[in-house]
Amino acid sequence: MKVVQIQGSFGIDNLAVVDRPDPSPGHGQVVVQVHAASLNYRDLMTVSGFYNPKQPLPLIPCSDGAGEVIALGEGVTRVKVGDRVAGSFAQGWIAGKPTPEKLLATTLGGPLDGMLAEQVCLDEEGVVHIPEHLSYEEAATLPCAAVTAWSALVRHGSVKAGDTVLALGTGGVSIFALQFAKLLGARVIITSSDDGKRARATDLGADVTINYRTEPDWAKAVRKATGGIGADHIIEVGGVGTLEASTKCVAMGGHISLIGVLSGAESPLNLTRALMQDVRIQGVIVGPRETFEEMNRAISQHALRPVIDTVFEMADCQAAFHHMAEGKHFGKIVVKVSA
Repeated sequence: MKVVQIQGSFGIDNLAVVDRPDPSPGHGQVVVQVHAASLNYRDLMTVSGFYNPKQPLPLIPCSDGAGEVIALGEGVTRVKVGDRVAGSFAQGWIAGKPTPEKLLATTLGGPLDGMLAEQVCLDEEGVVHIPEHLSYEEAATLPCAAVTAWSALVRHGSVKAGDTVLALGTGGVSIFALQFAKLLGARVIITSSDDGKRARATDLGADVTINYRTEPDWAKAVRKATGGIGADHIIEVGGVGTLEASTKCVAMGGHISLIGVLSGAESPLNLTRALMQDVRIQGVIVGPRETFEEMNRAISQHALRPVIDTVFEMADCQAAFHHMAEGKHFGKIVVKVSA
């Protein structure tokens, strides 16, 4: 089979399509013919060597992918040959609270080999049936970005109709947050420096869009758009470059979901606002399999379709990662793995 792996040392230019033996399932395992994989910022950091510089190589990247079950090991009961499935981000985190053993040791795309391969061998407990109305390319976008957004809004945030959700930027997590928040009946504010992306966000249902380049004090703009109250829930993907502003525009008793560190991870932070306004800052790292399954039920019920920016061929995997690094995408970047 063909796989994409990080060869020799880290870096996008060290990604290569190589041959590996076809996998065989052991007891309780399944082999999935992967049709599509999608990229997350975590994958870019992994390939670049920033996520875990001690990660052994070679490594097949990408936590997210979807395909068809083609072989079963002994004792498998959750799926059958022909089922359409996606891999769960953390293979060992099925339900409940995470532990290092459930989460950190079992994530696809590092430390475990990921989904950017024609075939993968996964534990039967680590696969999830995908919504029937979705293509494999669409389903491949779900395991990390979509589950993260759902976890932020539902598992942790308990967002309800009438709430105001602020999503920073128009990457995968933020666009899923926009779609899910509208599904839940919330009002949504989106920030972007690209007016074309703001228009696309409006088409998806965004109630307010803010250009943070022309309005650098975007926290003030959020306050104005909410009648001075602030956003009930903020999808915070920026890290230190935006967290201070987020604390300025979150509502009293509001919730900041700390998801990304696109602008850095370490900086002094004045916590007085969070303290005095009863604000909760919640770290979010994807979610367990049960959350993935809950989210898929909602996606199926509402026939929601993920937003795909670009689909690359497997041979063009380096271009896909460079596109991610440029940060110009709207929604998800997908790699077509096999027909």
